[in-house]
Amino acid sequence: MDSVRSAGPHDGGIPRGYQRIVAPPGGRSIEEEWQGANEAKTEKLQRSSLQRRARSRGLELRHSEYGYALIDSARKPVDDRKNMTLDEIESWLDQASKR
Repeated sequence: MDSVRSAGPHDGGIPRGYQRIVAPPGGRSIEEEWQGANEAKTEKLQRSSLQRRARSRGLELRHSEYGYALIDSARKPVDDRKNMTLDEIESWLDQASKR
C-alpha cells in the first residue's frame, strides 16, 4: 500500500505562521489602538487641508508646543495668536474667505 500524504498548510508552498495579536497586560486593546490611529489620520488630513487653504491666502500654518498659528508674509502670527486649535484655524479661514 502507498503512503498517504495529507494536504496541510505547508503542502507545496512557503510555510506560514499565524499568531494572534494580544495587547500586553495593562495595555490598551487592539480596538483602542485602531481608534487612535483613525483619529490621528483624521487630524493629519484636516491639517493638510488647512495648510493648503492657508497657503492659498499667502499664510503658513505652523505648530508649536502651544498649538497652531497662522503666519503671514511678514512672519508675524495672525491675530497675534500662537495657541489656536485646528478647529479655530478652520473657523478663521472660513471667516477670512467671507470677507
